[in-house]
Amino acid sequence: MRAVSIRHRKLYEDVAHHLEEMIRDGEFAESGRLPSERELMRHFGVGRPSIREALFHLRKMGLVDIRSGERARVTRPTPQFVINALSSTARHMIAAPRGVHDFQDARVFFEAGLARHAALHATEEDIANFREALEVNRKSIGDLKLFERTDVAFHYVLALVPRNPIFTAIHAALAEWLLEQRQTTLAPGEDQKAYDAHVLIFEAVAAGDPDRSEAAMRAHLDYVVRRYTDVVEGRR
Repeated sequence: MRAVSIRHRKLYEDVAHHLEEMIRDGEFAESGRLPSERELMRHFGVGRPSIREALFHLRKMGLVDIRSGERARVTRPTPQFVINALSSTARHMIAAPRGVHDFQDARVFFEAGLARHAALHATEEDIANFREALEVNRKSIGDLKLFERTDVAFHYVLALVPRNPIFTAIHAALAEWLLEQRQTTLAPGEDQKAYDAHVLIFEAVAAGDPDRSEAAMRAHLDYVVRRYTDVVEGRR
């Protein structure tokens, strides 16, 4: 048999694993306090460094909140917390060859789906919010910095329609990760083109036409991808 290296877990990893199970099983309620460090030391039979490392590990997982002088409090990981934890890795992926293109493709897939869903499920209030975001976007034409923000806000409305916090977290993350793309493509005159594309998306969603909504979103984002590629290649 070929030799296999077996990794032995460190004490703090065992402690963190057991505490995670206890939290998941409801032994420690959400927003409740964990036992003191001294009590945890007695319970697990380990020293203070192992307890503290275990608590820091759980904090990275979004399971506890640690404040100086207080016992750790049990928390629930939010979608935004999970996405934020991925940000560093995502930035490395974007920096890789074709990284931006991969994330652009992901954005097209994601937002085309949101547009289709909105056409089928948006409420009157959703449509009113979408119309307001479009109007704010129109008023920002000519001010590229402001247009950039209102552009993101316009697309964000579609992420709100499913009433799913994971979607809004993903939308916010993609907007942040593709910031360089947005700033590269936005130039005098391009804001008007983007707004015109937004009008087509809004009209299709407001009409309740999922096929036209998806097509309008794809056409808009495909143009953004082509323009980004042209600008970047033109710099070389």
